[in-house]
Amino acid sequence: MKVGFATQDLKRVDAHFGWAKNIAIYDVTADGYSFVESHAFQGDLQEDGNEDKLQPKLEAIKDCAILYVAAIGGSGAARVVAQNIHPMKVNQPEEITDLLGKLQDVLKGSPPPWLRKVVSKGQERKFEFDEEEV
Repeated sequence: MKVGFATQDLKRVDAHFGWAKNIAIYDVTADGYSFVESHAFQGDLQEDGNEDKLQPKLEAIKDCAILYVAAIGGSGAARVVAQNIHPMKVNQPEEITDLLGKLQDVLKGSPPPWLRKVVSKGQERKFEFDEEEV
């Protein structure tokens, strides 16, 4: 699954979604993670109620299942959730690699129901039945 990170320096989750200079995208599985791409944003990114600045960011994360942010406004969160992306807030700047490791650990164990649903999205459901002998 793809995961997005709102970041100023491409190393830590340290940015409000609306004024993040970058969004880093990683592909994450229980077995590992890999960097996919980053999107840089220019212009006036200050927290000012300008909703137009969100559209390029929403486009950048459209394939993500989770978005890590330092903060996100109500309308930004609503627009992220409307794209079926789960926003995750970090309380203080945290290394992206640390968050990726924690997410991998959760995927290896027993992920919460919402995360199991995210992980299974796009995968074909398989049912295996034992044949009964008569």
